[in-house]
Amino acid sequence: MTRCLTTTRRIRRVPRRVEFFQGTLAHQSEIEDVRIFDTTLRDGEQSPRTSFSYEEKRDIAHTLDDMGTHVIEAGFPVNSDAEFEAVADIAASTDTTTCGLARVVDTDIEAALDSGVDMVHTFVSTSDVQLADSMHASREEAVERAVRSVERVRDAGVEVMFSPMDATRTDEAFLVEIVEAVSDAGVDWINLPDTCGVATPTRFARMVEMVCEHTDARIDVHAHDDFGLASANAMAGFEAGATQAQVSVNGIGERAGNAAYEEVVMAAESVYGVDTGIDTTRITELARTVERASDIPVPANKPVVGRNAFSHESGIHAAGVIENADTFEPGVMTPEMVGATREFVLGKHTGTHSVRKRLADIGFDASDAEVREVTRRVKDHGAEKERIDDTTLETFARDVGITHETETEREEEVRA
Repeated sequence: MTRCLTTTRRIRRVPRRVEFFQGTLAHQSEIEDVRIFDTTLRDGEQSPRTSFSYEEKRDIAHTLDDMGTHVIEAGFPVNSDAEFEAVADIAASTDTTTCGLARVVDTDIEAALDSGVDMVHTFVSTSDVQLADSMHASREEAVERAVRSVERVRDAGVEVMFSPMDATRTDEAFLVEIVEAVSDAGVDWINLPDTCGVATPTRFARMVEMVCEHTDARIDVHAHDDFGLASANAMAGFEAGATQAQVSVNGIGERAGNAAYEEVVMAAESVYGVDTGIDTTRITELARTVERASDIPVPANKPVVGRNAFSHESGIHAAGVIENADTFEPGVMTPEMVGATREFVLGKHTGTHSVRKRLADIGFDASDAEVREVTRRVKDHGAEKERIDDTTLETFARDVGITHETETEREEEVRA
């Protein structure tokens, strides 16, 4: 069973806001095509102390499917009966390409094929350290097993992806050797994994370019975030000729995690100007779903989906954003594009513009002097690390003597 790789379902989305092209945005995009391979349900679930229930896997998969994600790696079918059933269910109930992971072991390959996935992702270690101390196999054995596994999947009529695990720590000559061997065996995709997160964007791009010269298969990249470079490495992979990147929602995964779904998608859409075909307006919803299911909190300063991503406290920044959001936000990415909302946070660094806006939002029409006095109280309160919500702000407003608009309306009705 095969599926057209280029078919995506276009979902209505908020148009990208591009009012100007200055600085780095002035240059022509280095990328033409971006496909997203989501591994939240496989590598993401391998995060320490994380386990998705059957229902959670279905929920996440269906949201990814509805959003137009190109490939969903549903799991590792041979791992357990429950995992097999979950993968089979997702494969049968989603419209997108589904993928199952398999080692270069006959039982793994057969389990993945039996689960009904559209793609089998098979892998073998290729770095000397992993071959010697994890697989306990020779280079020759690794090549033989890889070729045999690729041929088995190909003969079953299923799309096949091969990963030389730990590619970024693999001897280049051997990497080329195994890539050429599986290419001759008919592999559809070569995935280049930075398994231990040691790549840098420039070096990773060079590796992608080198592999492209030795295969006709399409290139997919898989970056880990041990040094905080995963999403940058994924984008470097695209620049160097990769067609697809493996990502996980909120960047969850082994150790420090993977390239983040939301970061790679929005970088492609907003910075590179590539239409991924993904409904970005559901990104925040998806992030919250995975946060609850994984029990891994999203940091406040997490790009795109952190609660501070579109929040402003600094007086200078807030004043600029109130006038024109493009002043202190990217301009090419808005909260609406990812299903989020902008927030003006009150605290130690707040200025009068934010206070006036928040007062107006809760129904207080204050004079300049009243706004300055409320702002002073907000700053003092914030300096003590106290939370300032609408209830606190209303208290300050009434203490200063500002009349609420409903009270003003009642007074006018009495006079009338």
